[in-house]
Order: sequence, then C-alpha cells, then structure tokens
Amino acid sequence: MSADRSHYAALDAADPLAPLRDAFSLREGLIYLDGNSLGPPCRPATEALRATVEEEWGAELIGAWNSRDWIGLPRRVGDRIGRLLGAAPGQTLVCDSTSVNLFKTLAAALALRPGRGTILSTADNFPTDLYLAQGLSAWLGEGRCRLRVVEPEAMVGAVDEDTAVVLLSHVDFRTGALLDLPGLTAAVQARGALVLWDLAHSAGVVPLALDDAGVDLAVGCGYKYLNGGPGAPAFLYVAERHQAAARQPLIGWMGHARPFAFEPVWAPAPGVDAFRTGTPVVLAQRALEGALSLLDGVDLTVVRAKALALTEAFVTEVEASPVLAEFRLVSPRDPAARGAQLAFAHPEAYALVQALIEQDVVGDFREPDLLRFGF
Repeated sequence: MSADRSHYAALDAADPLAPLRDAFSLREGLIYLDGNSLGPPCRPATEALRATVEEEWGAELIGAWNSRDWIGLPRRVGDRIGRLLGAAPGQTLVCDSTSVNLFKTLAAALALRPGRGTILSTADNFPTDLYLAQGLSAWLGEGRCRLRVVEPEAMVGAVDEDTAVVLLSHVDFRTGALLDLPGLTAAVQARGALVLWDLAHSAGVVPLALDDAGVDLAVGCGYKYLNGGPGAPAFLYVAERHQAAARQPLIGWMGHARPFAFEPVWAPAPGVDAFRTGTPVVLAQRALEGALSLLDGVDLTVVRAKALALTEAFVTEVEASPVLAEFRLVSPRDPAARGAQLAFAHPEAYALVQALIEQDVVGDFREPDLLRFGF
C-alpha cells in the first residue's frame, strides 16, 4: 500500500544522514538516482582539488611529492577505503583502473594456485570482468589459463581441482542482486580455489568485512558510491596472508622495493605496495581522498538501512500505482537480497529514461529493456 507524503517527511526529519546532503553540489529540484554509475560532485572533493592545485602543486611544485606525501597517496587513500571494506591497514591500494587491477589480481591468483588454470565466473557477470579474463587467457594461452562461465546457481558446484580463482561481482550491475560474500567465499575456498570479488557496486554503500570473511582478493572503483569523480582511481585488496607470495604481471618502478635507486633489475616492494605500477595520478587521488572524508565517522550500517528504506519505498509506490502496472521489477523483491539499486523492465525503457531525465529525475538505461535507479 502506498504511503502518504507525511510518512516520508517524517522519515526525512528523523534521518541521521540528512546533514550530509549539504556536502553535495546538486542543483535544487534535481532528483539524482544514478550514483551507482557516477557519484555526484561533493564539496570536499572539489576543495581537495583546489588545495592541491593552488597550495601544493602551485606553491611547492616538485617538493610536494615529499612535503605533501603525494608519493604515499596509493597506500594512504587505500587504507581509508580499507576501513569501508572491513580491511586492516596495509591490504588496500588505490591505483590504476578497475580493469587494470582485475588483470593484475587475476594473474596473481593464477600464480598463487600453480597447477590450476581455470578462472570460473558466472555468465551474468559484468562484461569487462569477463573480457579481462578472456584477455588473460589469450595472453597466456589456454594451456595455462582458461575462462569458464556457468549459471549463478551452478557456480559453487562447478569449482573443481583445476579452478584457480572464482571471479564474482558482489552486486549485479543490472539487477542489484546481492551475493552472499562470506558464504560463497568459504564454499569456494573449501574446494581449494581463491575468490576475487568485484566490489564496484557495493563499496561505500554496503557494509563489508573482507578480513572477517577471509576474502583473498578484491577490486573496485572510486567513482560510484565513493564519489571520487569521473574516472577516479580504482582500488585493489590483497589479503595480508597472500602478499609475500603474490606476484602481479605489470611490475613497474613504483612497485619496486627501492624505486628511487633506479636499479636495472626489479625487486618487489614489501606487502601490497608490490601491486603499484606507475606514478600516482595525484589530482585524481586527492579528489578521491577528499570525497572519502565525507564518510569519516559514518556508520555504513546506517547507510545500508537508509538504502533499504529508500528502495523499498520506491518499489512500494511503483507497485501501488495502476499507471505503472507495466513496469516489472527485475531486482530481488526482498530488500536484504539487493544492493542500493533497483531495475525495472519495460519495452520502452530507453524512451522512459530520457523522458524522466527531461523532468530532472536522473536514472539510466541498460540494454535491452531496463530502467535502473541507484539510491
């Protein structure tokens, strides 16, 4: 049954997250429901950019690499994200793009499981994840690396003695369906394989406990729920227990044990720093660092509760409207089984999304017939 406006007004009035609204630069009247694709600009990110250009780069020039610790940004920002992932310091690194980090961590997983050559994933996984696995297979040759995809319900049973790593997305990018990260991690590891989680649609909006769950490897982006800006750097997580043995293929000078010794032979830096490759993208890293300050002191269980309340209210109102009877919910009906997004199928989905955008309600369209809304 639909609720009246006063019900939602009361929820807004009691919302502990309401003060954070003023930190975002969104014009009055705009309803932005696409943060699962690109987070909106926030003032701490733009202020960090201004300070970096004017006070750091502008005033200190090359000296800021040391005086402002630009060189330490990948670890410093990585540990801030690690707090949101339930990861102890020294396991999360901010660098490169999600795709590059997937390539690095997939290759590392294969090396950690010698004698096993299969990357197992689901047929509905994010296409780029599958492309990276296909590319790694083409590069190494199928004798060393093979991608195998199965239906989601068959995934655990498909893990065999040749499976090196299972590649999974925590939240489905189309439907918002949320996987059981702790349960699936344990089930896969019990069969001798590693698990690599793509957290692009859950980091910052779903409480995570990677260390407690015994996760092996993970990647994610900085421009969705972390609000780091378009093309913000990505992150990777390598469990401490794997770091001594883990090796990634894109070895560069920033992953060297002594990068400024300029030695001709590569020697890995200790810990997760061995997964660094090139020079940190300072402006992008500082913008992300500024955006992450918004979440200092914020309990992600409160964020999760609000996301569940918003998605449930949205579904309830759609289901109660005769005018919207043609909209078919493709996200799980159980709020606890989805992330912070909803998808509805409709034969005119593209046109409807464009019409909504014209009315200042911004969602997005996904082939072939999905209207997608992030909360």
